[in-house]
Amino acid sequence: MKKAGILNRHLAGALAELGHGDGVLVCDAGMPLPAAGPRVVDLAFVAGVPTFAQVLDGLLAELVVEGAVAAREVREANPGAAALLERRFPGPALRLIPHEELKERTAGARLVVRTGEASPYANALLTCGVFF
Repeated sequence: MKKAGILNRHLAGALAELGHGDGVLVCDAGMPLPAAGPRVVDLAFVAGVPTFAQVLDGLLAELVVEGAVAAREVREANPGAAALLERRFPGPALRLIPHEELKERTAGARLVVRTGEASPYANALLTCGVFF
């Protein structure tokens, strides 16, 4: 049994399969997901649990991430999530695009991790990097 890191076996296994350039969408409970396409690991338990911040930080502790894309609308609709993203991805590491475009890009992600977050636009499409 693992003693540290991500303990959810479905998520830990999916993370082990990722490679450089793969996309991982970390999303709130309301993000529409494509019927076919990326593997989905649904961590949502009840509204607000686990939070977007908890899941994002857990993933960042285990993955090499070279950048992220989020919805431009997050700045106005969810300043807390915007501030979190700007702290985790300073400067050019964070790119903001229209929410509709982010939803379209979801289909190209390799993995979707759905949280229980119940606030708007708490979504980020991460791009996996390489550790060397």
